[in-house]
Amino acid sequence: MAVNRVPVLKRCRSLGLDPIYLGINKKSTRELRRANRKMSEYGLQLREKQKAKFIYGVLEKPFRTYYERATKMAGLPGENLLTLLELRLDNVIFRLGFARTRREARQIVDHKHVLVNGKTVNIPSYLVKAGDTIEIKEKCKTSQRYKDILDATSGRMVPEWLDANADALSGAIKELPTRDIIDCPVEEMLIVELYSK
Repeated sequence: MAVNRVPVLKRCRSLGLDPIYLGINKKSTRELRRANRKMSEYGLQLREKQKAKFIYGVLEKPFRTYYERATKMAGLPGENLLTLLELRLDNVIFRLGFARTRREARQIVDHKHVLVNGKTVNIPSYLVKAGDTIEIKEKCKTSQRYKDILDATSGRMVPEWLDANADALSGAIKELPTRDIIDCPVEEMLIVELYSK
């Protein structure tokens, strides 16, 4: 299995991304030194694609599959792409506040701690649907890990398309997210332009 082992703060610096979008409160004190070069149109498009891949922890091949699926859906392909990425199970666990970062959420799903509609799901890329209920398994709820996570994520805002119950470590998908409520700092139209070449 391919794993992205790039240092997170270094990658954030190179993409011009605030680490808070990844659930990381650290700030890098270093500055990215670039000569006064103007970035080409292709460079801007590529950077937006890399930003989206990095935020959601998706590698190139699955990302292209998401894009192809987004073009077949009704509506704008860029908005559909972000909606599909938001509906990944690891992202939903992160958004509900049951993990500090998306990487940790991915690990929680991999370790079979998550129930979707009462069934164990251990696929981080599993796409949830409106009306699905998600919860942490009963035997895991009492572990110290989740107490620490809830302490760390207590101040985080849960998006309006999700309904979270932190005490019961459960949540539900109220509706599919739209672009205006997805707080991802990505220009999705540049990704569409890149793939449509």
